[in-house]
Amino acid sequence: MDLQTLLVPMLTVGGVGLVFGSLIALAHRKLKVWEDPRIEAVAELLPGSNCGACGFAGCHSFAEGLIDGETQPASCTQLGPEGVDDVAGLLGVDAGTAVRRVARLLCAGGCDVTVRSAEYRGLPTCGAAAAVAGGGKGCTWGCLGLGDCEVSCDYDAIFMNEHEIPVVIPEKCVACNDCVEACPKDLFTLMPVDWKLLVQCKSALEGDEIERLCKVACTACGRCAQDAAPGLIAMRDGLAVVDYGQNGLAGPEAIARCPTGAIVWLEGAQFAGSRRAERSVSA
Repeated sequence: MDLQTLLVPMLTVGGVGLVFGSLIALAHRKLKVWEDPRIEAVAELLPGSNCGACGFAGCHSFAEGLIDGETQPASCTQLGPEGVDDVAGLLGVDAGTAVRRVARLLCAGGCDVTVRSAEYRGLPTCGAAAAVAGGGKGCTWGCLGLGDCEVSCDYDAIFMNEHEIPVVIPEKCVACNDCVEACPKDLFTLMPVDWKLLVQCKSALEGDEIERLCKVACTACGRCAQDAAPGLIAMRDGLAVVDYGQNGLAGPEAIARCPTGAIVWLEGAQFAGSRRAERSVSA
């Protein structure tokens, strides 16, 4: 094979590569999207956990929101006061304020106070147990106690107590929503820490029927609604429901006559989901 025969395909391939390379370079120049360099600078100050508690998809999106004025540094639940000040100082904006939220468990029915209708044997997850006739608890609305929420929490803010009920550690909780998504019974919710009145029951049964299944269930007796400020608590579908729009009217007197302790008063960011031995829960 002579040199000319070798050079023709080599030059052809090289020419095609040069043409396409030039087109790619031109497309990159024309289509390149400019990004504010402050976004990367802010992102470096953020925790990088991409938890989503701020309402954005991740830390980079949160940084973009800060630059665009859509949010404030204080909206990041993991930064801490110094970190918030650093971000605010970099951008020359007000740090802002944010209502701190924590995960709350809407069930207190541990194995010491509930009845089991069946023994579940299978994959030790709440999701798997819930798929088998709703799990083994007599109260089909209650916590299954297998700890999917604990496993889902990347911040070690949840542990299972001796009665197979998850306990949230408020100081560690960043309101990332992972436990909310992990619970097949939809028993977790994110609440501002200043919402102190909490109903820890989701059963649709009433009276003796539910109390036979769970000693700490809401029996729909209505005493909390009678004792609370008018309109603060209402009975709906067999449950006490708090109107947090009237949170300023809330007080511990609403739980004083609850016969089962299904409604509790939380002082500050205290544990919810721990053993129900008293009406006011303390850390």
